[in-house]
Amino acid sequence: METWEMIVRLVLAAVLGALIGVERQSLSRPAGLKTYTLVCVGSALVMIVSIDMFETYKHWVTVDPGRIAAQVVSGIGFLGAGTILREGVSIKGLTTAAGLWVVACIGLAVGSGMYTASIVTTVIILLVLVYFFKMEDYFTGLRVYKGIVLIVKDRPGQIGIIGSILGGMNVHIKSISMNPTDEEGRLEVELLMDLPADLPVEKVVEELGHMDGLYRLDRLN
Repeated sequence: METWEMIVRLVLAAVLGALIGVERQSLSRPAGLKTYTLVCVGSALVMIVSIDMFETYKHWVTVDPGRIAAQVVSGIGFLGAGTILREGVSIKGLTTAAGLWVVACIGLAVGSGMYTASIVTTVIILLVLVYFFKMEDYFTGLRVYKGIVLIVKDRPGQIGIIGSILGGMNVHIKSISMNPTDEEGRLEVELLMDLPADLPVEKVVEELGHMDGLYRLDRLN
């Protein structure tokens, strides 16, 4: 591989990774401009090294140029996992983790000389990150979210009982937080629920009101 071509591939990888990283940085995500740029350039370099090794040693030993590069795809999972945060049953950072994975793939594509594929993929990813949130907001607006706070007996399986009752009414729990109360043996459970459009929150409150071990139930909205 010519030196100029190697430089072009590394620079292009840096530019494409930075484009996606800027969007993530603007939203204060766990991984931003520097992380995305480094991942993309690093992946491109790995691919370049793999191809160079293949060209250098193909006449003496059997070398698979994709073997080293394949480790990038699996290894990036460790970095992506570090961007995922869990708060109760809510999980954040999946988009950032997916972005790191795909930007690593873009780097591999650039490193192998697939310029058109890598540029088109970058454009698609930017469109997804920048514009798809509007679609999410639209569909989210069609849902009905309601919040409630329950004071229940702190015992094993209590949350499972709540989940079973809500699941029976096709109610999805969007987020949940649990905190011990000042009174011993009692647990405060705060729920944000995604209700079907034809299900009034009063019906949900009524069903939960029959639950064994319930001390109090308050609506948040």
